[in-house]
Amino acid sequence: MRADVSSPRTIPRPASAGSTATSWSCCSPSRDLRAGRSRAASTARRSSATTSRSSPGPGGSLHERGPGARQVRATPARGGALVSASFPRAGSGAQPERGVARGSAEGRAFLDPEVVARLAHLDVRARLVVEGFIAGMHRSPFHGFSVEFSEHRPYMPGDPLKNLDWKVWARSDRYLVKQYSEETNLRCHVLVDLSGSMGFKSPRAAMSKIEYAQSLAAALAYLMLHQQDAVGLLLFADRPLRYVPARAVRSHLDVILKSLAELAPQGRTRLGPALHELAERIKRRGLVVLCSDLMDKPADVLSGLQHFRHRHHEVVLFHILDPDEIEFPYTDSATFVDLESGERLTTEPWEIARRYRERIAAWTDHYRRSCREHRIDYVALDTRTPFDRALLAYLEKRARLM
Repeated sequence: MRADVSSPRTIPRPASAGSTATSWSCCSPSRDLRAGRSRAASTARRSSATTSRSSPGPGGSLHERGPGARQVRATPARGGALVSASFPRAGSGAQPERGVARGSAEGRAFLDPEVVARLAHLDVRARLVVEGFIAGMHRSPFHGFSVEFSEHRPYMPGDPLKNLDWKVWARSDRYLVKQYSEETNLRCHVLVDLSGSMGFKSPRAAMSKIEYAQSLAAALAYLMLHQQDAVGLLLFADRPLRYVPARAVRSHLDVILKSLAELAPQGRTRLGPALHELAERIKRRGLVVLCSDLMDKPADVLSGLQHFRHRHHEVVLFHILDPDEIEFPYTDSATFVDLESGERLTTEPWEIARRYRERIAAWTDHYRRSCREHRIDYVALDTRTPFDRALLAYLEKRARLM
């Protein structure tokens, strides 16, 4: 059977015309474990998360949904201790009392999802990620991103050399430093996929895909507001579930965090309609950030993203997968249960492992190439990826827009 990005099947069995591939969880054939809807979103308020394993599902046309999100339900992890830390107010110049070191390596160690997953509340997670990110940088990512040139002043010992206006020096032999005044100059909307497949978490991952997306969205909102950018939020599954308009006031962060924490994964994935609806709703051009496992028809996803580009928005796509969805480490007989429909299939993973890995690689490569063609920033993440990679991608995109 020929692998085809536009019409993939992870398990070689006939599929009815127009059928959609699904998100599968895996369980032992001797145990009757129900997949159902994941309650992963509620674990943002708990220190332990439900563990699960991932594996591919049966046929169905994977150009409908993509090849992945196949999962095994297991018992909740126990005994996870909370990590406590104190954080400075943004802009205070103070360092956290513990944990986030000034150096790059030490600071970035605290962006590891395994550490972030132990924090009980999204606001603490967001502050840990962003403050740790800043501490891990040799120079603050805040500087120079949300500013416009104001005036010159004489150079003083201790001023950063990067602020010297070398063109003025070449003309006049005077050392003058460029000063900036802050302004709100970017409007960003963060889109978070809440479909059932996002609730998956394998034993090797510190958090589920939805927890990773929630933490990433919270950190991005925190970073944007502290750069005086306006940020909004859209939560969706098979339909838009909640829309929070973009605002630039600091108190808006509480609204975004509350919205992220309140809703659990539910329903099927239908990215296309949600993207088109939001593209029509947002009038002012800005930046759109999508956090999703993309378990939908690639044509529908890309059509929605192109709608944003047509309206002159810049787009960053964070493609979030579980490591087991990428590597498919299963060897024993298993029953795969669709997290979104409840459909079950028993198969031998070793029979499909090679083909599955080929198809997942072709699927992600299809998104990567298509995004490049349409000038969309594509960032592949798994739930073990430190958050600084995503934050850097956002800052690089933002810097190009300024």
